[in-house]
Amino acid sequence: MQMDPMTSSASPGGVGGSGTLRQPRQRSLSLTGVAEPVLRGREFTRRTLADWSWLPEPRDPSDPMGLSIGDDVLLLVSETLSNACLHAGGPTEVVITASGAVLRVEVRDASTVVPKVTVPRPALPGGYGLLVVRLLSDRWGTTVSAGGKAVWFEVDAARIGGPEAGG
Repeated sequence: MQMDPMTSSASPGGVGGSGTLRQPRQRSLSLTGVAEPVLRGREFTRRTLADWSWLPEPRDPSDPMGLSIGDDVLLLVSETLSNACLHAGGPTEVVITASGAVLRVEVRDASTVVPKVTVPRPALPGGYGLLVVRLLSDRWGTTVSAGGKAVWFEVDAARIGGPEAGG
């Protein structure tokens, strides 16, 4: 079993896009008591995706904004971290796993209260976080444990252009 240099855990390999054996990769960042956890978690995610070659070229070169699915992942991370700050006493950890054909991000906190998608109220700020997560991710959910919960989302490698998708 190999471990990524910044990995907190590793598990048996999977098949990469080129047909070669690839190890699932995992990195985590503790955010307990950290100032600006949304900014730090987003930057950690951006560096991790870049290190793992999961940041694709822009979707459309003629697009003046040059956004990619990688930008969507960073937005999803920001939304889940912000929700933990606003509703759960702050995030304790962000965990990123690239395994097989899926990128999974978990934002952990100490609350056991399961978040719910709400209908945003017109002309009032807020209420869009989990709606954005639901719309931009391929799957999302919450896992509750004795010490809190993890709000997670997954993006398929085929969409993001990750190495497991051959990108």
